[in-house]
Amino acid sequence: MPFRLAFMGSPDFAVPTLLALIGAGHEIACVYSQPPRPAGRGQAERRTPVHAAAAERGLEVRTPPTLKDPADRAAFAALGLDAAVVVAYGLLLPKPVLDAPRLGCFNLHGSLLPRWRGAAPIQRAVMAGDARTGVQVMQMEAGLDTGPILAAADTPIGPTDTAGSLHDRLAPLGAALIVSTLDALDHGAVQRLVQSEIGVTHAAKITADETGIDWSRPARHVSAHIRGLSPHPGAWFELASDRGPVRFKVLNALVEDLPADGAVSATPGAVLDDRLLIACGEGAVRLTELQRAGKSPMSADALLRGTPIAPGTLL
Repeated sequence: MPFRLAFMGSPDFAVPTLLALIGAGHEIACVYSQPPRPAGRGQAERRTPVHAAAAERGLEVRTPPTLKDPADRAAFAALGLDAAVVVAYGLLLPKPVLDAPRLGCFNLHGSLLPRWRGAAPIQRAVMAGDARTGVQVMQMEAGLDTGPILAAADTPIGPTDTAGSLHDRLAPLGAALIVSTLDALDHGAVQRLVQSEIGVTHAAKITADETGIDWSRPARHVSAHIRGLSPHPGAWFELASDRGPVRFKVLNALVEDLPADGAVSATPGAVLDDRLLIACGEGAVRLTELQRAGKSPMSADALLRGTPIAPGTLL
């Protein structure tokens, strides 16, 4: 039986779930998303990806800056919902909102809870060097990502995975999981698993002061840090030039052993060969994809053709 739903989400990660719910025949009574905000060089107001996708399909979209206003809460309750589906919405739902739908509110979360509760679970999983992650459907309650789990699907994190590649794999996986979970809910076939309090970690929002690359760390940590911040906001280093330091984002890097001959200093941050092998506190990383400030991403080979970086250079 199709449900009458509110969909609450904002970024690209949430769009496949919205489209999957529509495709499964559920009635989307209203879409909630973050308000349009200035973006780009012209600072023109830009809708969120969810807002844009919903508007294209003629759905009503509401963008309250908070859900604290009693009028906004009353308007939500007046929708007469069976359930609300929440995917990276960006606002905490107060108890009156959580309690309004007949069946409650269900969140699609991009980690295997209780690991990586919070705002940046995909990035933090890669940055931490986790071997696996996944998506879970959770019955929402007042705590931050603390509710019981209804369904889960997992995936490995490979040595070349970035936050971007993992995002693109998890988004459709989560969309399918939400649809199957609602179907199971309709048939009374859902089991709720209370989250363990063992192994809780928090996925804090990424801040600018943690994006610089610390070459003194072991190579496996440097690679994970780079890949976890790729493509946005991007881990970076600076290269000295006659006009001052030039910043480069690193979008992917592989762990390698240090050269056996030791011909070039293995000081952390030193370039060890002519293909951007960089010494770390332990081992080395091979930079494979980079982006110079103001330019498009490119392979290391393409970048070196225009910007040679000689062995022995200290980054």
